[in-house]
Amino acid sequence: MKPPPFNYVAAATVDHAVELLNGDTDARVIAGGQSLMPLLNLRLASPELVVDIGRIDALNTITVDGEGLTIGAAVTQAKVAGNTGVLGGWPLLVEAIGLIGHAQIRNRGTLCGSLAHNDPLAELPAVSIALDASVTVSGPNGERVVPIDDLLTGPFMTSLEPGELITSAHYPTLRAETGWAISEFATRTGDFATAGVVTRLIVEGGVARDSVVVLFGLGPGPQRSAVVEAAINGASTPSLSEAVLAQLDASIHPNDDVHATADARREFAARLATESVSEAWAIAEARRGGST
Repeated sequence: MKPPPFNYVAAATVDHAVELLNGDTDARVIAGGQSLMPLLNLRLASPELVVDIGRIDALNTITVDGEGLTIGAAVTQAKVAGNTGVLGGWPLLVEAIGLIGHAQIRNRGTLCGSLAHNDPLAELPAVSIALDASVTVSGPNGERVVPIDDLLTGPFMTSLEPGELITSAHYPTLRAETGWAISEFATRTGDFATAGVVTRLIVEGGVARDSVVVLFGLGPGPQRSAVVEAAINGASTPSLSEAVLAQLDASIHPNDDVHATADARREFAARLATESVSEAWAIAEARRGGST
């Protein structure tokens, strides 16, 4: 498979990239190329111009400070996972990146690129919802900050306006007693997840609160499970009752595809939700007790 012909420009700055994206030609952004190149090769996209932001120094930074974690749009997933600051403060990101494809993909693909692509089966959009992330967007009207819930609008769709690009993603600092987990099922190592569940919660005095449970691969995109969150908050045990699991089943609408039937995905949802909540609970209690 070969992509259609296109012109290529390596942007020198963010302003240069914005200028190119807002010219007279149909233009698309590329950073790591792990989302755009398959689309080009399958002829699902045919821009006249590809704007490479991978060489912009300002987008190749990871910053950890009092405000949290900020990851530039050109930073690869491998660099995020290998950063000691990320591992110390946001280990859920590191764990999720380890589930993405193979090393070659993580060495090229970017975290922000995954958010901009918003594949319904991808781990990073779901994890970013669980971690209350936001992105900084630059465009012809300047810069704006978009909460992750407002960015992700549907399968392979975002709220980015024409001529805009994500320049960074921001993750707030987690409280020390926060627990987290990501559980997923994939047919083979490196495949996209057939179904997955991400959990973030706090356990204080043996009771859970502030829970966020995000499902992916179980509908048109990553979505919070109000049913499971309501069951966890105020509970003194991570166990999910049969009644809660039945409500979870009724709340999701997975599709059949070549990887799994809708019924199989419903079974995965119950198992993965139970695993994810239990693991996050155990981590929260361990961290509160002084373990890391």
